[in-house]
Amino acid sequence: MSQQEPDDSRNCIVAVTLDEESIGRSGPDIEHERAIAIYDLVEKNLFAPEGVGEGPFTLHIGITGNRLMFDIRREDGSPVMVHLLSLSPFRRIVKDYFMICDSYYQAIRTATPDKIEAIDMGRRGIHDEGSRTLQERLAGKVRIDFETARRLFTLISVLHWKG
Repeated sequence: MSQQEPDDSRNCIVAVTLDEESIGRSGPDIEHERAIAIYDLVEKNLFAPEGVGEGPFTLHIGITGNRLMFDIRREDGSPVMVHLLSLSPFRRIVKDYFMICDSYYQAIRTATPDKIEAIDMGRRGIHDEGSRTLQERLAGKVRIDFETARRLFTLISVLHWKG
């Protein structure tokens, strides 16, 4: 039996907001990085909460305890679902990601192109690991493609960035 691919043209996030009470605001550099991450995510994504019909959707992100809260709503604001995602599986990945990003930015100033490329490959590898972990943690709840997982992982990372 052949299963038809779903039409995902409407299964997307059209707006992302951050909960200022739980996430807070940061300095201009971090706010700028958050804005870029949100823009990239909204620009192109596949986001399909399981069993709720098609979107488009809005996403409000907050932090409660050691969990990331995804408050998913329809474009008109009507609630779809709230999903809590443990941050524990991401702690090491985000820490490693920041360490290699620091190495990358230092290398840009002084290292050979080969060394910069090697560090960048490692950086992308850690970013991919975080993206795959995110896809696995959302499986059965929200269907996202790998590129959306990458953009969402970038946003999660920026939420942890202290500058």
